[in-house]
Amino acid sequence: MPAKDDDRSTPPPLPEPLAVAVADSHTHLDMQAGTPAEGLARAASVGVTTVVQVGCDVPGSRWAAELAARYEQVHAAVALHPNEAPRIFLGDPDGWSGQQRPAGGQAALDEALAEIDALAALPQVLAVGETGLDYFRTGPEGVEIQKESFRRHIEMAKRHGKALVIHDRDAHEDVIAVLLAEVAPERTIFHCYSGDAEMAKVCAEHGWYLSFAGPVTFKANQPLRDALLATPLDRVLVETDAPFLTPHPYRGRPNAPYLIPVTVRSMAATLGLHEDELSAAIAENTARAFGY
Repeated sequence: MPAKDDDRSTPPPLPEPLAVAVADSHTHLDMQAGTPAEGLARAASVGVTTVVQVGCDVPGSRWAAELAARYEQVHAAVALHPNEAPRIFLGDPDGWSGQQRPAGGQAALDEALAEIDALAALPQVLAVGETGLDYFRTGPEGVEIQKESFRRHIEMAKRHGKALVIHDRDAHEDVIAVLLAEVAPERTIFHCYSGDAEMAKVCAEHGWYLSFAGPVTFKANQPLRDALLATPLDRVLVETDAPFLTPHPYRGRPNAPYLIPVTVRSMAATLGLHEDELSAAIAENTARAFGY
């Protein structure tokens, strides 16, 4: 029996194409069904002509750099995810992407960061990230390790002249404190922004970019829409974080870059803008933020 259109395992249908092409500023094609070529073709068919492929560990960052070298419309971001740094340091085998894990400790973390540093120097790698702090999955024993990794990624981004992509989960105040203490690069991007309007104003004061994902479309997330309204238009980006965070009305089903138009149209409605005007701003902002 064929799957129903609302089956949670069924990919959502293609939305109406955007008239003005935009970029998906944060996606994980390596975690999505089908080949990257198929995913990029679907995205392009609805006006999503550029994607930033984000690595979360050493193998994933290598993959991102290799993909970006093959496809002109793909740019790479490389990093150890905030949850990955404590795993490496503490020798936790979870999440090592099937690769043999080092024994742990400072030497293992240094080795992994050295590999990220080498990847960050490549021309097709336009950003260091996603890095930052995540207090949702990592306990107190991992906080200082996360902060050390975060500081080292910031230094790396500045030294290589690359954008910095921030992962911030349940750690708003500490993320901002580290960014200010370390003098964050001018091109700093909050991936899947989750703060409130007041935090958005703080980010705007420092010229940081805020990238909005599927949750901005969820009915219960009015505070996130308020944050979007508080963000200067020239600092607004959009992303999928696919395969996660699928926008309404497809929440819970597989996400992919081709669903960016759904989020863009929801954002345009919130801002009271025509979707073409918002798309044009997003396209310009993304190119400026990542330097392409």
